[in-house]
Amino acid sequence: MSDPQLVAQLIAHDPKVTAQFFFTDCRPLFISIIRRVFGNQIVDYDEIISELYVLLMENDARKLRTFKYESTLFQWLKTIAVRHCLELKRRGKVIDNESQEPLVNSGKNLSYVESSQAKMDVESLLRQMNNQRYALVIHLLMIEEKSPEEVAKQLSITVANLYNIKRRAMKALVEVALKDKRSYER
Repeated sequence: MSDPQLVAQLIAHDPKVTAQFFFTDCRPLFISIIRRVFGNQIVDYDEIISELYVLLMENDARKLRTFKYESTLFQWLKTIAVRHCLELKRRGKVIDNESQEPLVNSGKNLSYVESSQAKMDVESLLRQMNNQRYALVIHLLMIEEKSPEEVAKQLSITVANLYNIKRRAMKALVEVALKDKRSYER
């Protein structure tokens, strides 16, 4: 498949092409980049690639649409992936073992009706999220009220990594909620 055809299929959100490209064709490239940037630090390959995919596809694939075919798609993507990984490392967004923030906030006791309504509101927002892995983490921790250990085991990740995924997921959820709020204000 040529680069223009591949870009068109990615923009069209073709699941087969997307999975093949990101998790098979580009896997050696991404593993090499992740190893160079993070060294021996333990990172979740799928999580980093999912974030890279979101970066490329957010705002109607704005970033992917900047590809001008002046090089191969792999060369261009290599640059984007290296910058993305360096930014993650610079911000320390991959694993933060020093955090004292609890994974589940259990401070307030809501009535059953309030709790049910809040869960329905959150479920509605979760369906609007672009990254369904983030939505799943929030759903399992907040709606199903599973323990962090259970969720980490279910997703085959560490609890420390789950904390970081949850933190990014909550940030994404807030963005969706604010976007949803703005649509009601119009």
